[in-house]
Amino acid sequence: MGLDGRERVLAYAFGMGVDIDHAVKLPFYLRAVGLRDKRGYYWRSSLQEPVALLWIVPLCVFLGTLLPILFFSIHVAMDYSIRFEKMPFYPYSPWVTRGWLTSIPDKVKEGIVFVLLLAANLAFYWLHHRV
Repeated sequence: MGLDGRERVLAYAFGMGVDIDHAVKLPFYLRAVGLRDKRGYYWRSSLQEPVALLWIVPLCVFLGTLLPILFFSIHVAMDYSIRFEKMPFYPYSPWVTRGWLTSIPDKVKEGIVFVLLLAANLAFYWLHHRV
């Protein structure tokens, strides 16, 4: 994609950085569950739900770039393809969903996403380095 400087920082921040809420919630998990694995624990916050677009869109207007929306949308799309509980309008609504394509096993969807991302990376590399 040819991202440099500020663009690269925005891509990482909104593509991966939104998962920082897991570090924020870790003390609460440890207090509630301890060191054992507890499936179904709600790790998410409004930082990585679609409701975050309420502050991301104005930020994009202020910065004059669509990169935060693009990379945040990719992150949310991948999150919503997996069947754990999500609250898209948290904290404004208690509505819970399990995302889309819930009849397809998560491992299959993860494999498809991996192949698509690998193909996209190879395509970008080829387009950038072709003679």
